[in-house]
Amino acid sequence: MKAEVIVGSQWGDEGKGKIVDVLSESFDIVVRYQGGANAGHTVEFENKKFVLHLIPSGILRSGCQCIIGNGVVLDPRALLDEIKFLEESDIQVKGRLFISSNTHIIMPYHKLIDSLQEGGKLKIGSTGRGIGPCYTDKASRRGIRMHDLLTKDILLEKIKFNIEEKKMFFGHEQLSGISAEDIAGFFHEYGLLLKDYIMDTAYFLNESMSRNKKILLEGAQGAALDIDFGTYPYVTSSNTISGGATCGTGIAPVNIGKVLGIVKAYTTRVGEGPFPTEQLNEDGQLLQKAGFEFGATTGRPRRCGWYDANLVRYSAMINGFKIAALTKLDVLSAFDKIPLCVAYKLNGEQINRFPADLDSLGKLEPVYKVFQGWKDTDITSCKSFSELPLNAQKYINAIEKYSKIKFSIISVGPKREQTITR
Repeated sequence: MKAEVIVGSQWGDEGKGKIVDVLSESFDIVVRYQGGANAGHTVEFENKKFVLHLIPSGILRSGCQCIIGNGVVLDPRALLDEIKFLEESDIQVKGRLFISSNTHIIMPYHKLIDSLQEGGKLKIGSTGRGIGPCYTDKASRRGIRMHDLLTKDILLEKIKFNIEEKKMFFGHEQLSGISAEDIAGFFHEYGLLLKDYIMDTAYFLNESMSRNKKILLEGAQGAALDIDFGTYPYVTSSNTISGGATCGTGIAPVNIGKVLGIVKAYTTRVGEGPFPTEQLNEDGQLLQKAGFEFGATTGRPRRCGWYDANLVRYSAMINGFKIAALTKLDVLSAFDKIPLCVAYKLNGEQINRFPADLDSLGKLEPVYKVFQGWKDTDITSCKSFSELPLNAQKYINAIEKYSKIKFSIISVGPKREQTITR
């Protein structure tokens, strides 16, 4: 039984949490394979709203086991808070959630360095949660992993080394308030509290596949934030694309089957960086308001713009999907006219690809086709594609045509039941 992957197809915030929740009813195991607590997945059902930052959305299905893979960078305090929140909401976590022993740990000095770097010349729009600096330590072979938390003397030695090294680069004054002994004490306690959750998840997942267990791999953020293929340097610090699922879980590429892209019916991004279809006008403000486009983790307002077919077509290529889920279609019910970006103009020449270099991205002029909307028509109770307004059907057909994908799922509202399958 091959694992399946869900990926964000734009700059993140596409509504992956809801789709994972909807699909997880049919899966035995859901795995988070990269990112950290800088991402938030929101799920609504039975008049309850759950915002998850580290734990896979499958935890909300009682028959589903959940894994935090080795590709994630973990803030133990944030995880413990999330476990407490779920248990207080009568969601059983213990015995259903497991963490890779190789998962890297975010330390207090990572968060401090994150804020120092964000205050420098290159402003990325970081959440300040220490994600990038933790991945930096991982790549430079100085990282502290989940199993290190269980042995206090080893943990203290590694923390001391890290702090002294970072003082050399960032200055003793900047890190003067950081105590290795205090950090080791707190994080050893976190390790003891999470001891029963830690396992060799690569073996567990591969053995589960041999027993024909159905596994769903979910990423955080979106393809345009991938550290290799995104709008570099305005990206996240990990591989968000489907290929990152193998490195972040220990499941070999030959054991990955279907990839499902998650596509928002318009486009948003947070932080800095190019955004060709961004609307710095009333349309952008209305998209933000109607879509409640504020970060689930930070509360930051998201930048909003029209759907970009070049971006999604590029994402489909590098992720390897032809089937996708369309989300937040209901938000467009606020508009009379809906522009769809079908190409770009660059230096006067029309192009039909998403450029890789930052200089070109900053010069793009979107080429739009404008579609008649279905303003003030409530589509949240539609149960089939044929029940949607004709103009909504035409818009979806156009997205499929220009993006060269097909939608097997259409979300018409935030709740589980507000979902059309085709």
